[in-house]
Amino acid sequence: MSDFRLQTMSAASAPQRGFSSSEFERRLAKAQARMAETGFDGLLLTTEPEIRYFTGFLSRFWLSPTRPWFLLVPASGKPVAIVPSIGRECFESTWLDDVRCWDSPQPHDEGITLVADTLREVLGEKARIGILEGPETHLRMPLGDFRRLCASLPNTVFADATGLIRQLRMVKSPAEVEKIAHACGLVSGVFGSFAEQLRVGMSGIEIFRRFKIACLEAGIDDVDYLVGGAGRGGYGNIISPPSTRRVENGDILMLDTGSTFDGYFCDFDRNFAFGPVTEETARAYDALLEAVEAGLQASRPGATCAGVFHAMQQILRKDFPGEGGVGRMGHGLGMQLTEWPSFAANDDTVLQAGMVLTLEPSVGLPGGRMLVHEEDFLLTEEGPVLLTTAAPATIPVIA
Repeated sequence: MSDFRLQTMSAASAPQRGFSSSEFERRLAKAQARMAETGFDGLLLTTEPEIRYFTGFLSRFWLSPTRPWFLLVPASGKPVAIVPSIGRECFESTWLDDVRCWDSPQPHDEGITLVADTLREVLGEKARIGILEGPETHLRMPLGDFRRLCASLPNTVFADATGLIRQLRMVKSPAEVEKIAHACGLVSGVFGSFAEQLRVGMSGIEIFRRFKIACLEAGIDDVDYLVGGAGRGGYGNIISPPSTRRVENGDILMLDTGSTFDGYFCDFDRNFAFGPVTEETARAYDALLEAVEAGLQASRPGATCAGVFHAMQQILRKDFPGEGGVGRMGHGLGMQLTEWPSFAANDDTVLQAGMVLTLEPSVGLPGGRMLVHEEDFLLTEEGPVLLTTAAPATIPVIA
């Protein structure tokens, strides 16, 4: 593989947690400039990444579906948080000045009256408000509540602002990149030594547990996502929880993790062989490394995601027709495990410097098996820079 590298930071040089107020001010200024261009009087945001993007509010409390959360980003001035009272202290400790709360849960009026009053006060009786309606978004409030909100604001127009938010979040700031790179460096170190913990006869559950513990001990905050599979010469199901099946000689094990540091993900995988690797599997692994190399070579500012996809696909099709049935070969990365855009045949997104992306080619093998490989990289004006330590040239073999 070519020398696409970013020097890995050690746990001792972990980035500072959180962001300065100036980081949020820059994000807000960019958003408001685009709101002016697109005719939005405000944005009403209801989902965790978007609210965190403008406020810095980081909490595992989002796992509970009981309470909705709202953030109003006006066309001028600072955002206004409209949140359950249990979050008052958290939001008052952010850079925001205006935090409005209601006691929750209140199913009969879960903040809707307070949201409507705030929208009228800040934006006026007539306003065009952006919400997220597009692919890879959701509303995260009951549809009935949204209908009641619309009914209480008859002169307000809600319109899709997915494109605006997408353009903001796809390009990462240096402070964001630093956190992603740190997560990549920590987990690269875990993968680099993990073969020492593997033995024939271990169950999938035990392997997953050991990997998570190793990541936490290395300095990762949480292993939010860990999937994988094991099978003779390859694997099939790679998205289910680990099983009690024990690995055998001839198996290939793949672990794919989305681990976080300060709310930012790494997302990559590594393969391990138990016993000798067959010629077919070795050839598939070589093709995946070659495809990643082709993807890196094709990833330049101004290129399209579809172009990078086809560059990888051209390599794989020589010996392994198809893409392993997953539909894309990589994606954006940041506050979410997968973000916009996608390296897919139908995604014409133009790549920009500052994007953090994954390359994830896969090949289908006989018998419903497959092999997958993934790396993370930052796109700069000069080209791609690997954030992960590149996978070994051959699959590590567990004796």
